[in-house]
Amino acid sequence: MELILERIAKRKTYTIGRLSLTPDPSPIERGESKASPKGGGLEGASYFCDTLEPTWRDYKNGAYKVKGRSAIPEGRYAVVISWSPKFKQWLPILLGGPEFNKKWQGIRIHAGNTAKDTQGCILVGRNQLVGQLLESRKWLYELKQKIVEAKGRGEAVWLTIK
Repeated sequence: MELILERIAKRKTYTIGRLSLTPDPSPIERGESKASPKGGGLEGASYFCDTLEPTWRDYKNGAYKVKGRSAIPEGRYAVVISWSPKFKQWLPILLGGPEFNKKWQGIRIHAGNTAKDTQGCILVGRNQLVGQLLESRKWLYELKQKIVEAKGRGEAVWLTIK
């Protein structure tokens, strides 16, 4: 399963995004060409919920991370569910290469309503108020169910951030 996070509002103190899901692995993961008639991949994604992150920074053009106040870089990350000692519950966590893990260790997807509720993690919910999410716990529960179902089918789960 591929999760696609498209950042749509990059504000001074927060970043709003749209999270979409694909129901099956991308054609490349299935060993097929991108022109596969079976679908999958990013073009088969459907809207799931909204996201909220700290401030987006243009790392490609020299911006630097501000601890606890920076959205993670664009890219593709493996997603697994693991126990969070901080939140005392099972939550999705992003896995990256050595450089990502060194700078961004412990980036999770969790519930929260404003940028004050995150120190770099991705919050999920519905963006119905400016700069805020509503129904965050509901959408976190729904997302965890989708991830568990995909893992149960033997699928890898990835998050692509654009």
